[in-house]
Amino acid sequence: MPKAADAAIETALLVLDLQNERVDAKGKVGAGGLAKIVEEARLLERVRDVLEAFRQRGWPVAHIGLAFRADYADVLSVAPRVAKLKQAGLAVKDTWGTQFAEKVAPLPSEMVFWKQSVNPFFNTGLLSWLLHRGVRRLVLCGIATHLVVESSARFADDAGFAVHVLSDCCVAPDPEAHRHALERTLPLFGRVTTARDFLDELSPR
Repeated sequence: MPKAADAAIETALLVLDLQNERVDAKGKVGAGGLAKIVEEARLLERVRDVLEAFRQRGWPVAHIGLAFRADYADVLSVAPRVAKLKQAGLAVKDTWGTQFAEKVAPLPSEMVFWKQSVNPFFNTGLLSWLLHRGVRRLVLCGIATHLVVESSARFADDAGFAVHVLSDCCVAPDPEAHRHALERTLPLFGRVTTARDFLDELSPR
C-alpha cells in the first residue's frame, strides 16, 4: 500500500514507445515477433486501463515516441543497433510506423515528446515539463523493458523521482532480457509492481 505521504505526491504516467512499428503485426519490428508478444501479454489493453485511471483522476500523462528525420541526420548514437535501424528504414517521423497505437493514442490534451535516443529525457523537454508540474513520482510502461523503460528508470531515479514500473505493462523482444530487467535491474531504481496492484492501491477501500 502507498504510504500516507504519497497521497500528496504529484504522479505522472510515461507511456514509452508504444508505436505502430513495434506493436502492430504490420510493423517492421512487430512483424518479427514483437507484435505477437504484445498481443499475448495484452499489453495495449493493460496500458489502456492505466491510462484511463490517470485520465479519470486528471493526473498528467506523457507519451514518448522515437522518430528520426528520413535522412537520419538527427541520429547521434553510433551503436550497432542504430546501423540496423537505418538499414531497415525504421522510426521515420511522420509515418504510420511512428504513430502511436490506436488503443493507447494520446488525447489532444496530453503531452507528446519525441526523442532520438533510448533515454526519453535526453534532448527533450520532458524533465522540464515534469518539474514544472511538480511531479515527484513516475509510473513507467512500454517497450522495451531493458531499453527505454530501464533507461527512464535510471535517469528518473538520479533526478530524484520515485519510480514505479508496471511489470505487466512492459515487454521486450527477448524474454530473458525482459525478465532480467524486471527481477535484477529495475528494482535497484524503483518499485516494480503490476498494473492491477497499482490500480487497486489508487481505488478507495
